[in-house]
Amino acid sequence: MRKYPIGNQDFKGIIEDGYVYVDKTKVIHSLIESGKYYFLSRPRRFGKSLLLSTIKEIFLGNKGLFKGLWIEGKWDWEQKHPVIHIGISQLDYQSLGLYDALSMELDNQARKLGLSLTSKTLKNKFVELIEQAAVQGKVVILIDEYDKPIIDYLDDLSKAEENRLIFKDFYSVLKDADKYIRLLLITGVSKFARMSIFSDLNNLRDITISPVSATLTGITQEELETNFAEEIRELQHDNPTVLGDIKAWYNGYSWNQGKDKVYNPFSLLNFMADRRFGNYWYQTGTPTFLINHMRRKREFLPERGIRLGENALGNFDISHLSSFQLLFQTGYLTIKRYDTKAQMYELDYPNKEVEDSLNDALLSAYRNVFPGGDSLAVKSDLGEALKDGDITALIRSLDALIATIPYEHWKADSESIFHIIAQLSFQKIAADISSEPHSASGRCDIVVRTSNYIYALELKLNATPQEALDQILKKGYLRPYQADKRKKFAVGINFSSAKREVDGYEVMEVE
Repeated sequence: MRKYPIGNQDFKGIIEDGYVYVDKTKVIHSLIESGKYYFLSRPRRFGKSLLLSTIKEIFLGNKGLFKGLWIEGKWDWEQKHPVIHIGISQLDYQSLGLYDALSMELDNQARKLGLSLTSKTLKNKFVELIEQAAVQGKVVILIDEYDKPIIDYLDDLSKAEENRLIFKDFYSVLKDADKYIRLLLITGVSKFARMSIFSDLNNLRDITISPVSATLTGITQEELETNFAEEIRELQHDNPTVLGDIKAWYNGYSWNQGKDKVYNPFSLLNFMADRRFGNYWYQTGTPTFLINHMRRKREFLPERGIRLGENALGNFDISHLSSFQLLFQTGYLTIKRYDTKAQMYELDYPNKEVEDSLNDALLSAYRNVFPGGDSLAVKSDLGEALKDGDITALIRSLDALIATIPYEHWKADSESIFHIIAQLSFQKIAADISSEPHSASGRCDIVVRTSNYIYALELKLNATPQEALDQILKKGYLRPYQADKRKKFAVGINFSSAKREVDGYEVMEVE
């Protein structure tokens, strides 16, 4: 078995220890030779840290690490540069405070460069570090996860604002340091704080949705088939369609108008190591702040084909967060296409893993077991009931699910909590079986198809199950399936806010 660098973001360690490395040096070379100041936003676990680590070793002139890679004969390895490489997530800003944590890190960076700083204030210390380092050559500055100390305090906006102001003062140094800098690259998950933090640095180029960075992180189809050819051949012995299955599970991310699509490297490497499909990214890539934000707003899975303008994808204030922008920045939505005439981006889920992971995270959140819990039992119980055509078991499973919600988590006057939990539960099943919620005469809450049955389910609160059933029949939600030989059931379900349970249901088989 080959060694896969799962969670390993150190380029030097990956190469020296013989791990698989997908060669990104051609696109990196193009980036660092064609510009000087960059900002790049990508979701967690998407290779940002490895990108910076690779660039660091290039500018340090460590030619031996690049033996056999594209850049080996294309770079002047004799010309070396001092590198200031700061990983913000590694700083102890929670205990020390961001100001002191950054100050200590600048001293640490100075020691690595054989320097000693005398300045006392954070801003002056950063200036001194850059100027002293530049004596050895123009400086390369790499800053990873710049936004972590803001994201971590989205539930404490005063602290988030305090950290934003510290960063703004910290980065303002770079505006007048142009003559000392060879390259500046700042990465993060979000863009929502970018403008207010880097407003003084007006020459910083945002390449988040630029063609130059489309394949800078992530793994392309060609890279998959080239670098994992041996694994794919082995997997095809048991599953001839495995390549298409891998694509459906882990491909689909795009940041250049949907033209180039890439795989999530963390998920893909885990799959290659385990040789089984699973929601690997969910465990470490799901930001708590996003799920909590959506739960507070009583939101669940967004519609497909969301349309947003370019500014709306990221430039908004931390006190007015928008779920669609957050979903895009954190990797739950991606660009599918761009309407040139309307200047609008169309967003959708990248793949099966992402849609299923978001569903599981939200369902767990509404059940008050997020983070740390999951809702796989829902998938098992409801899925078996649907496959067997057992409506009684289906209702019993749904009622048991609702009963797990702590009493204090309910709002008796809130219609959405019942509807959301039921919707997410059935959508989780529908994602694995099949769903078609639209018909020519309207939209049913849930339409699920199994190998033997087709269900139209309508949900009501504090009404009657008969009203829900009548709506299905009147609107003809099952009419598109008249020619289908499978058994078809209309199921009307009513919830009681007073009892906090399924209050009743009505079922009718429809010819």
